[in-house]
Amino acid sequence: MIASIDVTGIKYEVDAKTLKYVTEKVGKLDRYLPSHARRSMTADVKLKQVNRDHGNKYEAEVIVHVPDRILTASDSTFNMMAAVDIVEAKLIAQLRKYKESVVERKIATV
Repeated sequence: MIASIDVTGIKYEVDAKTLKYVTEKVGKLDRYLPSHARRSMTADVKLKQVNRDHGNKYEAEVIVHVPDRILTASDSTFNMMAAVDIVEAKLIAQLRKYKESVVERKIATV
């Protein structure tokens, strides 16, 4: 699990249920990293409520700090939990690419 996850609500009050959901989803992202990167991985989560003409929308943005890179993903939907799920899927793809690039680089230098 990621050691440091900062969850911030912008024009949105983060309740206990949402906080638990976000920390579980984002906390599991470390399994897609090599072991050396897990120790220094941190995440910043920004949850925002945006008032639009056709109703409220919720935006979720996650910024993941890994060695030598900063990975970001954001999405907006009508449901905060769905936005977090979509952002998680985007970050999984980015973390897999990061892991492939790191592992290939180490093999190539040997």
